[in-house]
Amino acid sequence: MDAGEPNNVDCFDDLTFWWLFFGMFYQQLKKRQRAIRYNSILTGDDRVTEFLHGHWERIFNRTRMSRDCFIRLSSIMEQTGRLTPSRAVSVEEQLMIFLFVVGHGASNRDAQETWQRSGSTISKYFGIVLEAIFNMSGKYIRPPDMNNVHHTIRYNNRFFPYFQGCVGAIDGTHVSACVGGARADKFRGRKGDTSWNVLAACDFDLKFTYMLSGWEGSAHDARVLQHAISEPQNGFPFPPPGKYYLVDSGYANRGCFLAPYRGTNYHLRDRRRLGGDRKKEQFNYRHASLRNAIERTFGIWKKRFPILRSMHQFPLDKQAMIPVACAVLHNFIRMDPASVAQDHISGDEDEDDDDTSSEDDSVAAVPDGVDVGESSSQVNIPHDMDMGAFRDYVTNCIHEGTSG
Repeated sequence: MDAGEPNNVDCFDDLTFWWLFFGMFYQQLKKRQRAIRYNSILTGDDRVTEFLHGHWERIFNRTRMSRDCFIRLSSIMEQTGRLTPSRAVSVEEQLMIFLFVVGHGASNRDAQETWQRSGSTISKYFGIVLEAIFNMSGKYIRPPDMNNVHHTIRYNNRFFPYFQGCVGAIDGTHVSACVGGARADKFRGRKGDTSWNVLAACDFDLKFTYMLSGWEGSAHDARVLQHAISEPQNGFPFPPPGKYYLVDSGYANRGCFLAPYRGTNYHLRDRRRLGGDRKKEQFNYRHASLRNAIERTFGIWKKRFPILRSMHQFPLDKQAMIPVACAVLHNFIRMDPASVAQDHISGDEDEDDDDTSSEDDSVAAVPDGVDVGESSSQVNIPHDMDMGAFRDYVTNCIHEGTSG
């Protein structure tokens, strides 16, 4: 090689050096930008401590439950191994991240700012807690004692003895779904929004006793109920002989489901008008008053967890799990007297649901070809009647009791 010729090896080494230098500089700059982004003096763990030791209303507003209720829930989750602390994130913080998202409809960015965590960390622990709470549904969403008459019925002469065989109420409600593209049409409900049609049963303590989530918003209530009672893996809680659920007239009056008379008004303002079948109106009015438990339950549930009205862009399987997980939390909170008392203070107890699947009990009908009749040999109507005859029998008893 001549002395005047450039050394290609040296040039290559110099180029490699500068590429490595700028690469390392860029990585350090990104780390510095991340460090600057989450620069609050309060870390996520500090915020948990602040809420746990602050005013009771702060933790209630943040988690939608009382301090004692939150501590009890986090202890159960950790002691049963459903949640485990990581090197950087405690069980309490994992649970608070989840409750913040579902209890405020908060976005991932909102959660990042609040908890000073990266977006991937927020997503990771949201998914972990969601699955853990969803898997608790078998323990916390259970049928009531169906052999006893609930005190709401027993000690109210409007309902007892006429509805002494009632074990709860069933209805469907729409929960927001975030779906795009060609699949969106299947999820469009009667209001035009994309939604899930969620079937649920509740008792008269306003706790969920059954929930089936995963049906598109375009599905009719009767079709969802038919699926629930016809597939054993759905675990529908059939009542014992002589017991039944109250349903609206979107369902058939068969099997273990007692529906109101169709085409008959029952609201208080309608009862004052002249004309109509007085006996059927009396039955429908009392039926609606008792069945209102499911509307109130849905209303409290949705007000407590705003994500149910404005779903985020999660995978569809996670979206279908969120209503059930929120129902588990709802029931857990209903077991805590302090949280229920705070619900009264905040007005959450006064909510009725306006997204139930039937617009009007007096006009909703079962579509052709859909049968939600008796699907279990365990279902037996009182006095060996079919449900139509039993409804007429109760209607006559109510009329005789009010006219006597």
